[in-house]
Amino acid sequence: MPGTGSWWRAGTADLPHGPAGDSRSGRAAPTLEPVPRRGHRYKEPAQPTYLTVRIESLVFGGAGLARAEDGRVVFVSFAAPGELVEALVEREYPDYLQAVVSRVIEPSPDRVEPRCPLFGECGGCQLQHMRYPAQLAAKELVVREQLRRIGRLDDSVVRPIRGAADPWGYRNHLRFSTGKKYGDVGYIGRKGYGLLRAEQCPIADPWVEELLPPLQGHGAGLHQIQVRHSAETGTFLVNPAIPGLDLPTGQKSYVEELGGARFDVSASAFFQVNHAQAEAMIELVGDALPERGELLIDGFAGVGTFAVLFANRFARVLAIEESNSAAKDSERNLAQAPNVEMLVGKVEDVLPQLDERPDAIVLDPPRPGCAPPVLAAILEFQPATVVYVSCNPATLARDLRVLVDGGYRLDQVTPLDMFPQTGHIECVSKLTFAGRREADEVADGESA
Repeated sequence: MPGTGSWWRAGTADLPHGPAGDSRSGRAAPTLEPVPRRGHRYKEPAQPTYLTVRIESLVFGGAGLARAEDGRVVFVSFAAPGELVEALVEREYPDYLQAVVSRVIEPSPDRVEPRCPLFGECGGCQLQHMRYPAQLAAKELVVREQLRRIGRLDDSVVRPIRGAADPWGYRNHLRFSTGKKYGDVGYIGRKGYGLLRAEQCPIADPWVEELLPPLQGHGAGLHQIQVRHSAETGTFLVNPAIPGLDLPTGQKSYVEELGGARFDVSASAFFQVNHAQAEAMIELVGDALPERGELLIDGFAGVGTFAVLFANRFARVLAIEESNSAAKDSERNLAQAPNVEMLVGKVEDVLPQLDERPDAIVLDPPRPGCAPPVLAAILEFQPATVVYVSCNPATLARDLRVLVDGGYRLDQVTPLDMFPQTGHIECVSKLTFAGRREADEVADGESA
């Protein structure tokens, strides 16, 4: 893959942390999200500065995209597409501004009253001011734009977004910050400082939300309080141990149920926080995978979810996971699938060393996406099917471009709303190996 290494380095510096670079010109094209790129300084206006702007669309992260009179891009928090708003500038960067709505001049018909009294101060939700169908439409447009602009891909492969049946009360894993003096429990403000005491949280699993009032006053001396709960199994985890509560605390793990299987999940291991939408994700991945095969590789396997659930379709499954805690959980979870083998290590280190060609690969990387050795190994193995689960449409578009250039056909991309009321977007993509282009093969032969 000529040029992959240098392209990746540019991608990791820009894409996960803020406005993406235009891969064709190398110039900044700040339409990804309002988060500063590494090394870019900002200043706060000395005096309150207000702008009147028209919101063009939402960007990844949930802010509204607008343009100031001088042409600079403005990312406006808590705006809706089409609105004319007065925005207070909070940060100035060399090529864009961050602002927040101070007054809505022409409201969108999709604007609603937020459910949470902390909305606008808390950093957890970005979209409670929009009707849920409008949230879904905006997120689908973000995925389409990222595929076109960053991946230079045809967005006709994007399927309608899979929304949640209930966009409230879904989050079954929360980390609460604590007050040192009085032991208050809540969230850090959206600017990254200041504790907001929380007596309720509309996106939290009802069991978790009901725990908030009893937790108040018990946070002194603790850095954070982690609460995880499974309505399906009735198990929960409250960590660390907290004396004085009317329920057991200090658990090291709990049990989740997904796709008809049960999974031990330790306190530090990753597991999807929205059970209903996680079931929808399993359905999408299952539809994309072949019904039968010899070898499946589950990259970024976590506690072994995909490996266990689809083990019955393949003679063997190799699961790769870097996290020690998740790998330890998988030892117990894989007992229900004896044809699965867990390989502990980074996917970029383990995958290129394998000497067996898989029939299919499932990728579920963290936000920065796949490192170049992962993509290079896939192009070397040429599995018939690649299923890519992503939580970042920007790095997804970047990686899909590499795979398509290497001979894969992008069959479909399905956005999935795993986190309603927020700017986050999940996607499940399917690629099928269609063969290297003849010109590429000739070029490789000449270079050899």
